[in-house]
Amino acid sequence: VQLQASGGGLVQAGDSLKLSCAVSKRAFNQYAVGWFRQAPGKEREFVAGISRNSYSTNYADSVKGRFTVSRVNVRNMAYLQMNSLIPDDTAVYYCAAAYARIGGSVYSTEGQYDYWGQGTLVTVSS
Repeated sequence: VQLQASGGGLVQAGDSLKLSCAVSKRAFNQYAVGWFRQAPGKEREFVAGISRNSYSTNYADSVKGRFTVSRVNVRNMAYLQMNSLIPDDTAVYYCAAAYARIGGSVYSTEGQYDYWGQGTLVTVSS
């Protein structure tokens, strides 16, 4: 399984950005998807997750109300819509996939994910 994150770039505080994650897996609808980020000098942290059937989502407190995770299974794609960006959102963003036996499962820890993409850099200037 390969994941390809894209859509990062340099934006100003208050701007929006939408990240995409392309997944090369025919059974994509059996996998939950998560977004993580790693800021310079910090550990990687959970940002958002979505269940394989899109019924459930979960967000880090720091992004609630600003970020929205979604997916389109027929396209093998997942997305992270980021609004009202702030400088603290600057990081490399990673998408990850986890096999989910239960349709509504959402995972928020790195160890729960089986596959990872290479990351895309988001830089928010003040």
